[in-house]
Amino acid sequence: MKINLEWLNEYLDQPLAVTESDISDLVEEIERTSVEVDDYKTLADKQDGLIVAEVMSIATHPDSDHMVITQLDIGQSQQVQVVTGAPNVAVGQFVILAQVGAHIINHESGELIELSQVKLRGIESNGMLVALQEIGFDAKIAPKDFEAGIFVFNPEDIKDVSTGDDALAVLGMHDIVVDTDLTPNRADMLSMIGTAYEFGAMRHVTVTEPDFDLIEYETLAADQINVVIDEPSLVSKYAVRVMNNVTVQDSPLWLQKRLWNAGMRPINNIVDITNYMMLMYGQPIHAFDLDKLTGQTLHVRRAGEDEILTTLDGNERHLRSGEDIVIADDQRALMLAGVMGGMSSEVDANTKNIVIESAVFNSTLVRATARRHNLHSEASSRFERGVNSDNTFNTLDHAAALVDQLAQGQVAKGRVVAVDKQPPIIKIQLTSQRVNQLLGTQLTLADIATIFDRLAFTYENNGTALIVTVPARRPDISIEADLIEEVARLFGYDNLPVTLPVGPTTLGKLSHRQRKMRATRQIFESLGLNQAISYVLTTAEKAQKFTLAQKRPTVSLSYPMSSDRTTARQNILSGLLDDVAYNVAHSVHDIALYEQGRVFFAKNENELPQEVEHVAGVLVGELAESHWQKEKAERTVDFYDIKGIVAQYLDEIGISEKSIRYVATDQYPDMHPGQTADIYAGDIHLGFVGQIHPSTLKAQKLPRVFGFELNLEHVFSNIDEDILYQKISRFPQVSRDIALLVDDNISNATIESVIWDTAYSKLVDVTLFDLYTGENLSKGKRSLAYTLTYQDDDETLVETDVNTDFEKVKQALVSGLGAEIR
Repeated sequence: MKINLEWLNEYLDQPLAVTESDISDLVEEIERTSVEVDDYKTLADKQDGLIVAEVMSIATHPDSDHMVITQLDIGQSQQVQVVTGAPNVAVGQFVILAQVGAHIINHESGELIELSQVKLRGIESNGMLVALQEIGFDAKIAPKDFEAGIFVFNPEDIKDVSTGDDALAVLGMHDIVVDTDLTPNRADMLSMIGTAYEFGAMRHVTVTEPDFDLIEYETLAADQINVVIDEPSLVSKYAVRVMNNVTVQDSPLWLQKRLWNAGMRPINNIVDITNYMMLMYGQPIHAFDLDKLTGQTLHVRRAGEDEILTTLDGNERHLRSGEDIVIADDQRALMLAGVMGGMSSEVDANTKNIVIESAVFNSTLVRATARRHNLHSEASSRFERGVNSDNTFNTLDHAAALVDQLAQGQVAKGRVVAVDKQPPIIKIQLTSQRVNQLLGTQLTLADIATIFDRLAFTYENNGTALIVTVPARRPDISIEADLIEEVARLFGYDNLPVTLPVGPTTLGKLSHRQRKMRATRQIFESLGLNQAISYVLTTAEKAQKFTLAQKRPTVSLSYPMSSDRTTARQNILSGLLDDVAYNVAHSVHDIALYEQGRVFFAKNENELPQEVEHVAGVLVGELAESHWQKEKAERTVDFYDIKGIVAQYLDEIGISEKSIRYVATDQYPDMHPGQTADIYAGDIHLGFVGQIHPSTLKAQKLPRVFGFELNLEHVFSNIDEDILYQKISRFPQVSRDIALLVDDNISNATIESVIWDTAYSKLVDVTLFDLYTGENLSKGKRSLAYTLTYQDDDETLVETDVNTDFEKVKQALVSGLGAEIR
């Protein structure tokens, strides 16, 4: 909300000082007591040298068909000559002259430039006639388009302007505007009067609300318009007034200044009055052209089937049947209630009779409509947060009085009220004991009452407690805690006593589950995978891919921000595939990623989902590894690489290798049926590992991708071994090599099992370093060579002990497997 301090001071009995130093102190106080301040500045900024001038004569330029030579009165003895190409310049106009030496803002670059004397096609020009866009006005708030030409003062405003006056001051561009960043609960500060009450409470100043005189004519409003409310739930207050014989024209300068300093564009006097009232009271109102209505009845109803409305921004809106609230005549919708008016009943230069409405619409329905149509207007932002229902009809009457004053309209007699439901009066009891208990203060009941006096809250003091009546302008206050917050912020947060918390202290530490979660990330990173973070929200199709269980109902948002972020994920692999696609598109071909996060499962529709921790990973491209034949070799990753990562993780996290089993499966439509396995710990399903189905990758033009996904809840519940720290031995290792000739149906795992079962406790590692099949070997035989490594943590090994154990292992291989020692 942009707060013009000059305007705000009209409602404060003691005006706020508006010098530069005072503003910085005020802003600091606002932020400490009330709300954040985004910025404070003036429209003038650092511009200078702009004055009011009167066009005395115009002559054609001898060397141009679009420029003219003007002579200007600037309040001095000698006139000033300026050459201009403005299409709307005319004798007798009061315009804005940027003199030689003036500093103005370049409307294209935003930079400050200094004007100098120039010759245009050989004719001397001493300055520049400007449009508002050329002196810092955004195109959104300038009342005329830049192409329309220079700014010209209305004839009605000339009596208050003299040649030579500072144009920046005349246009209100020196007014300091404080831009507050309101929280959703502070609906009261979306109005100048509501802000005046807030600033008045901060500065101990009384607020005086504006007064007006409303003169009604004999013509009855009820004879010209009627209002029908289809559903009581749509609106709690609704009334209209009729004004006849209005003259639609530009607003006077004082009103335009109020609007453009508030960031709104002046349109015409009728529209400007409705916006001015909204800024003043926080109550949106809307004007219809009475003669454009079909029939004499306004209907407040829900949108009908296939109903279409063109709103004032020129966009065609396809209304949602039974959900959007509209104001309609007997045949068609006229506006989206509480959001934006429609083109069909727009007030324009030919309008003679108008109807102005003021209402309190259902805030939930207004919010839904604004989101549905992506149409967040000044009106909807106020209805969504809550308006002051005490001012709903007062705003309407004030607007009618201004139409009489500024548009010569005749206010028809009587206010047509369709509904006037009074909101419940909220009374809250508050004791000093409770306030002091929460704030740690020593405030008396009288001290607290003084704070509510500053807030202009009414209350009863029964000697032991205050019975506070919450004003309608403060919809954010409903319980005792809200009142205590008001006491705290106006007493001053920096004045509250500072104390250390009292109570037993406990040693902070991670839970067992948190330690395992952290260990999961560390293990995968130690295995060469990089962590990725994907969006929790995805499309409905991607959400149900790679599911570890039966298809379950999805969890979808009612109002998603985009079409590709509508549904909570039920897997992590889909997000990792998006990451792979991004990397491949940026010429990264060797990818190793993992992600740990939550997935969401709902048992039934419209139920809160169950959140389950998962971890998933992918491998793509070439795998570089050390090799005994080459220092570095590259090969394409395969199923066994991703399976090895999963196996290593499960071993390091504490699940016994003996309990893990891999079962081939073709039950996952998005996984390759010949290269996918379910992972079990006993009978508990932990997840799956394998190759992503080529058809799944085809749409994103991805190479072969291998991946896995594990349910961490199941993994953690099946941990049966505590991972213990083992110190590194400082004693040397002893190794022995052995080459075996065995039947080719004997697996490496079988041989290693025999070695481990036979050797004594000092054996620490068994490594296969050679495999040979081919010439010089009998049919059905193959040769395997192993290195056995021995080490003792406590002492140096004795050579005879190692040799004895090594012989024992050889005998076991010969007798148990029929191996031949080579």
